Amino acid sequence: MKYNNNSIRRQDRLLSEAEGITLLKEGEYGFLSMVSENNSGYGIPLSYAVEEDKIYFHCAPEGEKLRILQKNNQVSFCVVGHTQVISHQFTTAYQSVIARGTITVGLSDEEKMHALELILDKYSPDDKVVGLKYAEKSFPRTEILRMDIIEISGKCKRVIAKQKGNV
Repeated sequence: MKYNNNSIRRQDRLLSEAEGITLLKEGEYGFLSMVSENNSGYGIPLSYAVEEDKIYFHCAPEGEKLRILQKNNQVSFCVVGHTQVISHQFTTAYQSVIARGTITVGLSDEEKMHALELILDKYSPDDKVVGLKYAEKSFPRTEILRMDIIEISGKCKRVIAKQKGNV
């Protein structure tokens, strides 16, 4: 994975490469962003699993997302980690990572099942045996998308909370 924070405007808010990759791998969900056929933005929240320089998503074998990706497979995927609103300081502590890349659809059955196993390992490790049976049963009505990561960047804002009234 190419980790590149050069384009981040606030260079004082960089998330280190190790922190960014950890957030990408361990985040609960993220937002896949695409450009629709009429050049408007389209973003959806998805669960996912990361392996090396690939991100796998599962979805239905038809729908708007797939129609968009047939026309333009360039995407970004954003994961937001822990946030904390600090109301009296009018700010929010946060961390986020954005991966840019391309989506591939129509993977081999072997790669699709491997991706489903990765997703089970992440979200249902204690129920993997039952999950694999479920994945096999639902396999014909499941599509897997693979995002090949071109570049990742990460940003954060670390805030030291001050006592209320001590602005």
